[in-house]
This record gives sequence, C-alpha cells and structure tokens, in this order.
Amino acid sequence: MTTVGDQEETARLWKVNRTIHELVKDRGFQVSDDEINMDLATFRSHYGSQSGTVDRSQLNFFTNHRDNPMLQIFIFFTDEKSVGVKTMRKLLGILEEKNIQQGIIVFPGNMTPSARKVIVAMASQYKLEEFSESDLLVNITHHTLVPRHELLTPEQKKELLETYRLKETQLPRIQLADPVARYYGLKRGNVVKITRPSETAGRYASYRICF
Repeated sequence: MTTVGDQEETARLWKVNRTIHELVKDRGFQVSDDEINMDLATFRSHYGSQSGTVDRSQLNFFTNHRDNPMLQIFIFFTDEKSVGVKTMRKLLGILEEKNIQQGIIVFPGNMTPSARKVIVAMASQYKLEEFSESDLLVNITHHTLVPRHELLTPEQKKELLETYRLKETQLPRIQLADPVARYYGLKRGNVVKITRPSETAGRYASYRICF
C-alpha cells in the first residue's frame, strides 16, 4: 500500500531526476528530452515499484559528451542517508569497470568527512562530485535572478585575455563552492561568460574566473 510519505518521496525524486538530467545536458552531455520533460505519473510508472517506492538504483545512468564522445559521465544515486567510504568505493568500482573518469553521486541525506576525503584522494584519477537531493529539488539556473552562464573554451579564454590585455588575476572571481559553479562543474581557472539583461544595452556580458 502506497503511503503519503512514499508519494512525497516519489515527487521529490522526480524533481531531483529532472534537475540532474538538465545539469548534465547543460554541461554538454547527451540527454534525452523525454527524461527532462517526463511528468510525475510517467516517472512513477517507469521507476516506481508496486509498493509505490522508487528504487534509486533505477535512476543511475551514464552518457557521452556531445562534442567528445570519448568523454563520459556516470550519475550514481544512493539511498544511504549518510554516505560513507563504502558507498564511494562502490561508485569507484563502477567507474573503473566502465572506464569512466567522471562521476556524480546523489544522496538523500549527507556525506561523511571520510567519504569527502575519497573525492580529494582520487582527484588525479577521477573527477567526483557530490550533490544532496535537496541541492537538486530546484534548478537554480532557471531562477529569474540567475543570469545566463557559459563556460569558455581554453581558446576563448585565451582570446578574451589577449583582447583586453588582462591577466587571469585581474578577472572578477566566482568561487568553486558557488552553487552555479557547482552546477556547471567548474574547475579552478575556468572562465564563465555571464550575460545579464540591461535596460539600456538590451544585454551585457561580464566574465568571471573560478578559483
């Protein structure tokens, strides 16, 4: 029998699943619009069990980058309330098996300090990121107060610095921990172009470097 709690959790996971697919798509990876546009009823019938709960492992997926098919990312959902080292080892085992260097873990509660140390320890081999489900209930980039952000390619960054005769240190900064920086998976040294509406110019662009 489906409880109210099960229904609420399914609705929550439906939103989380949509946002993580939008995030992956916004980073340039191939994503089916059907996953993004899926309504709650379809999500429930697709991923829900007979008891009305959703098995989070059914939400796992991996996909290739549009411009570089060799580049893949794996999205790993866990139902563990407090993610520990054991779960991180499980994720690393899957990445190793599939020969994928990039992974995102999505969890319902929190992550232990020792699990976070695994992310740092494996940074030379794997790019691991973590998001709690509450981080993904709403897509922050859709908020009216968040302007459009675009990651510059290394060539575009070089051209920008040369055109304006700037050093990297002269650019305004965006922190690595900034929610928008996390959404786009920015790394230190990445530059984003931020386009805002302007009452006089229609729109204007500014640039920030991630540090």
